Amino acid sequence: MLKKILSGEACAKCRLCCIFDRYDVWETPVFTAELCEKIKAARPETQFVTKDGGYIFKVGELRGDELFSCPALTENGCMLGDEKPFDCRIWPYRIMEVGGRRAITFASICDELYHRPLSQLVGFLKEGLADKIFAYADQHPEIVKPYYEGYPVLMFERKPL
Repeated sequence: MLKKILSGEACAKCRLCCIFDRYDVWETPVFTAELCEKIKAARPETQFVTKDGGYIFKVGELRGDELFSCPALTENGCMLGDEKPFDCRIWPYRIMEVGGRRAITFASICDELYHRPLSQLVGFLKEGLADKIFAYADQHPEIVKPYYEGYPVLMFERKPL
């Protein structure tokens, strides 16, 4: 979905969005039941818990510098390919609730896009991505995360929640 502004090569080298520490484990993606089954078929030890109509990974308590890697991550990248969860397809964009309104925010930890001009990041949203994100959130409210301090808000939805 972001191939216009984010190269697959850059993502393949980084993989930062697929590895979580105790501070960002809240950002694990929301999966459909079908994707859960696909992951469990390849990695039977993977466990999920329900989250508002979707599923997230069951992650135990992480201590110190301990990391949790997405079970869909392989040496060759994501085993889900183009079937990745919506959260993953739009990352580093995030949809969050800010003051009772949905907003598209930006995870500035993505080094590849962090150095892009703000006009380019917002411009890409205005080219139709924002409409897709808000429409998906209408159908799947479980992907809307509470606002997390430090995520720049790039665009508010035109209508309140």
